[in-house]
Amino acid sequence: MSDIRPHEISVSTPDPDDARLQFIGRIHTPWTDRKACPHQGKIDGPECRIEIFEPWDQALKGIEKFERVEVLYWLDKSRRDLVIQNPGHSEGTSGTFALRSPVRPNPIGTVIARLVSVEGANLIVRGLDCLDGTPLIDLKPDRCSFSPKSSPAR
Repeated sequence: MSDIRPHEISVSTPDPDDARLQFIGRIHTPWTDRKACPHQGKIDGPECRIEIFEPWDQALKGIEKFERVEVLYWLDKSRRDLVIQNPGHSEGTSGTFALRSPVRPNPIGTVIARLVSVEGANLIVRGLDCLDGTPLIDLKPDRCSFSPKSSPAR
């Protein structure tokens, strides 16, 4: 983890407390290298498979009713020590919390993916932006499906 760009700032991190996260599945994508992985998922991107482990596969009941799902995953290959980052696509630096970078104190990724199909304990989706083998933290129907509709603008 020595790939620090100019003007980035790294800090010593304390030993993590155990948040008792339980990985409920694994994500299978075409990307095995960070440099090849998209920075943001595209809804027309390649089909990817989200494998749900037992006994959590039972929790998929009804998910097929939704067009999109929010996928939360653990970016297990990401460094966790940068507070100031120099994104490769930018001229300047920004604080970690002002970026969607995978480099975070708690590297939780989130994306709204298009649900293509449900095949047993597997979801086929489009729109992911993580490496093959990424641990799955949680799945939720897209929050927009539950948001109250706003009144038309006057």
